[in-house]
Amino acid sequence: MPDGFEVGVSTAAFQIEGAVRDDGRGPSTWDEFMAQPGRIADGSDASIATDHYHRYREDVGLMKELGVDSYRFSLGWPRIQPGGVGGANRAGIQFYDRLLDELLAAGIRPMATLFHWDMPEPLQHKGGWMTRDTASRFADFALLAGEAFGDRVDKWVTINEPTTVTLNGYALGIHAPGATLMFDSLLSAHHQLLGHGLAVQALRSVGVTGGIGITNVHSPVHPAKDTMRNRAHAEVFDLIHNRIFADPVLLGRYPRFPLLSRKLFAPLIEVDDADLKIIAQPLDFYGLNYYMPTRIGSGPPADDTTPDGVAAGVRLLPFHIQAWPEYPTTAFGWPIAPEFLTETLEDYATRYQGVLPPVYITEGGASFDDVVAADGSVDDADRASYLAEHLAAAFAGVEGVDLRGYYVWTLLDNWEWAAGFEQRFGLIHVNAETQQRTPKRSYAWLQHVLRERR
Repeated sequence: MPDGFEVGVSTAAFQIEGAVRDDGRGPSTWDEFMAQPGRIADGSDASIATDHYHRYREDVGLMKELGVDSYRFSLGWPRIQPGGVGGANRAGIQFYDRLLDELLAAGIRPMATLFHWDMPEPLQHKGGWMTRDTASRFADFALLAGEAFGDRVDKWVTINEPTTVTLNGYALGIHAPGATLMFDSLLSAHHQLLGHGLAVQALRSVGVTGGIGITNVHSPVHPAKDTMRNRAHAEVFDLIHNRIFADPVLLGRYPRFPLLSRKLFAPLIEVDDADLKIIAQPLDFYGLNYYMPTRIGSGPPADDTTPDGVAAGVRLLPFHIQAWPEYPTTAFGWPIAPEFLTETLEDYATRYQGVLPPVYITEGGASFDDVVAADGSVDDADRASYLAEHLAAAFAGVEGVDLRGYYVWTLLDNWEWAAGFEQRFGLIHVNAETQQRTPKRSYAWLQHVLRERR
């Protein structure tokens, strides 16, 4: 492990906090989405989740025992600003005050994400990220958060995975708000990026002491066959998943779209230069979430399956995602291919040479079908191996990338969005009935690694 390399764990407010009706918190898009029949795979909801709201001291204690340097969590927008407008909800602020103070007392540096998908429902009723005004409302929220916590947060992430919000939330309807706009959803991508830029300005206007960045999920894209048609469709997917989100932030422009697919990207072609200047605010770091590579084949898919759930709209596409049979998979069916983490970093070193700020892998992890033994222990050797291989790839580094750290997804078995409680990513097992926390073998393995470096 390189000297000074930061190792942390990541979570998201809606997935772990519960307490959806406590302290004046307002409803979010996910509260409404999960209440709709058939939206969540196991029919569960996150009203309790892992009850982190009431058990945060215990959870911080487990982080301290684990030995991590940093904790990446998200600030629940509906908990701090219930209607998405106006002043802060004091009780919500106080919860995060307590959490931050607990982390600092434990010697753990806080990384706070402003938006990890839980938008206040009143803003969604007005159009959510499809409405330009939401970007301004997000900047107002960033201002409130910066004023309240700017003296204690070590690093700020404005938006988590605008790719996933756009594709799963607005294009395919797999996630909240459940819209199926297909390529028209790209307007939501632009408004998220604009919101990011305005949030950076807001945080800096109140003098926050921590560094500021954004986080997106990157997937290296390969054609299933080396044909012109497959290469063209792989290029389109690479644009949709990766480049339309990174290029404006790091280069100040959207990528050049291929002539034959140009009409698909119409919402992003005639964009005001003033917007692009706001989006391309200088950053202190860039966050990458890496989980898997993507293989693209030509022709519509045979069924409605996507890596994150079922979506009928994918059958309308002229391409499909193919499996990687040469690699083992997680319980989600995602290929386990740590060498593509290296390729991800190489992509960024090449595409953004000279403009790429320091990089953190802000999420990396795997779900497996964990088995709880009679004594309550969980021997998740597969997860420990996954982390060993991916951490080794991160430690090896790539020339041209100043890689500063790796954050494991996730600390606790949580409520995994549309998968409910079916997919478990945690280093710590959580009994859904008793909320009892039990560190898994992967927790003990990582604890040993972190102790040995010292």
